[in-house]
Amino acid sequence: MIGRLTGILLEKTPPQVLVDVRGVGYEVDVPMSTFFNLPAAGEACTLHTHFIVRDDGQFLYGFGTEAERFAFRQLVKVSGVGARTALAVLSGLSVADLAQAIARQETGRLTKVPGIGKKTAERLLLELRGKLGDALPAGGRPPAEDSRRDILNALLALGYNDREAEAAMKRLPPDLSTSDGIRQALKLLAKP
Repeated sequence: MIGRLTGILLEKTPPQVLVDVRGVGYEVDVPMSTFFNLPAAGEACTLHTHFIVRDDGQFLYGFGTEAERFAFRQLVKVSGVGARTALAVLSGLSVADLAQAIARQETGRLTKVPGIGKKTAERLLLELRGKLGDALPAGGRPPAEDSRRDILNALLALGYNDREAEAAMKRLPPDLSTSDGIRQALKLLAKP
């Protein structure tokens, strides 16, 4: 299983990139959210990956954050949602927006994504309810920016609205781990 690639970004042709890892070029399909955050060709990059083997080929998908990869893995578990559809969802919605749409049961936000009809949106809302709150990276302390994004995603997944979550985020110290940040944000939100 290929879990992560670190190398030189050789080509960027949406939705695919070519990453040279010590002389081996990996073709990786990425959502637009990741694509637009990649450095210029010729620069170093790291992608969290998901590898799929099917009868018709082997496919490698890359993501800028572990939360995006986790969301992708949850999406492809849903009946009738393939890798291309999951990439489309993550291209049209950030992980935070997706978690919020699921928490609020907003089919309208999902149907705005190309390829997602009303029935698929309803299936996504049903099968993903309560699952994207686990989009937090396991293990060590993530970089501060990823940690803050993950804290916000967790608050949204727990049912807080944008305004409440953003207000709590502004009151948190900058370099908290994800778990400490969630704990402190929940304490802040519990106070009247």
